[in-house]
Amino acid sequence: MKIRRSSRLVGMTHYLLHHPQQLVSLTFFADLYASAKSSVSEDLGIIKQTFEQQGIGTLLTVPGAAGGVKYIPSISNQEVNTVIEELCDLLQKPDRVLPGGYLYMTDILSNPNYVNSVGRMFASIFSNQKIDIVMTIATKGIPLAYAVANFLNVPVVIVRQDNKVTEGSTVSINYVSGSSKRIQTMSLAKRSIEAGSNVLIIDDFMKAGGTVTGMKNLLKEFQANVAGIGVLVEAVNIEERLVEDYISLVKLSEVNEREQLIRVERGNFQEESFIKTESLLSLDR
Repeated sequence: MKIRRSSRLVGMTHYLLHHPQQLVSLTFFADLYASAKSSVSEDLGIIKQTFEQQGIGTLLTVPGAAGGVKYIPSISNQEVNTVIEELCDLLQKPDRVLPGGYLYMTDILSNPNYVNSVGRMFASIFSNQKIDIVMTIATKGIPLAYAVANFLNVPVVIVRQDNKVTEGSTVSINYVSGSSKRIQTMSLAKRSIEAGSNVLIIDDFMKAGGTVTGMKNLLKEFQANVAGIGVLVEAVNIEERLVEDYISLVKLSEVNEREQLIRVERGNFQEESFIKTESLLSLDR
């Protein structure tokens, strides 16, 4: 049965969007839609152009018999600005103030729209790096970590502060909380990470950076590499910042518990050239 081009374009686009960072051969699409490879190649050219024009991402072409195309997600400037502005507006609501200068963010972290947008933002900035695993610590950072991992097409590992019997033997370390200065413990199953893996750390909130530093030290025990660090919200005006090289979406610049006042601003995400369109396109030249 011959499939119309419009239907083929919709089907191929749907497949690529749901399989990011995965190499798909032209033969796969040709067999799936009973079409010639030349027709499939023309369709992919249309999809690539549309993706790039609309800030959805790009298609990376891999030549050779074992080659094909790979969808690399990105996000447009306009969408980035919209998401960050909405997050800032939400986070500045006075009733979010919690003791200790923290913010109530559970409603945001449980909203699929915001979580998916944030996931695509972090994935876009790390899409031209080799990422094998996304790491986070239980519990509030888990939705963000899975969203990022989905767009990078890699697994997630979750660091815990208590051992789970179902995870088998674990590696545990002590770390000093940057905010409370208390010694705490974090652990990770030995089977979670292979030596030499490139790991992207994702967290929902960073104050002084003690928890992120702990995760970095934990990765040393696995002989794994820190490929990057992304946080949704970072607190500023901290006496001693334990982490320097990271990317944040929002900065918490002031919290006044007495007056129920919150001030937030854009993080350093835009300073880090969040749109990787040029570098992604250069990979395909």
